[in-house]
Amino acid sequence: MITAVHLLKGLGLSTGMEVINVPGATGYLDTNYSGKVKAAINAIKRREVVFVHVEAPDEAGHEGDIKHKLKAIEDFDRLVVGPILEKIRLKKINAKILVLPDHPTPIKYKTHTADPVPFAIFSSYNKLCSLKIKGYSERQIRKSKFKIKHGHELLAYLFK
Repeated sequence: MITAVHLLKGLGLSTGMEVINVPGATGYLDTNYSGKVKAAINAIKRREVVFVHVEAPDEAGHEGDIKHKLKAIEDFDRLVVGPILEKIRLKKINAKILVLPDHPTPIKYKTHTADPVPFAIFSSYNKLCSLKIKGYSERQIRKSKFKIKHGHELLAYLFK
């Protein structure tokens, strides 16, 4: 478990996960993204599951700040997802990666909502189901016919 959020650290510990503390991990836009990526790549070598949590998009949603929300999402893509995918490719590490928010926090409402959560799965093992959607967004997931009702079903799908 790699996160700056104490609640998630506690959940990780209570489920038997190793909690990896990254210096400079703040839970906001100034978090140590490269430190989280380095910790994740090191953990992938010795753990079956690595959970990397980035809180900045959620916090920006609570603020209702569109500029911060966009920056948080762009930083997550550019500074976390991209580098992890690149390291996996370069080091030829077999892995499955699930990317998703833990819940929607639209800037319009500044709070969590029960809307569907978009997700993307990458697998270096094989091709997973390819859905004909045009992007990664809440709008696109509403158009998709592929629905996962409960979170544990998504994990079961990922691990099969």
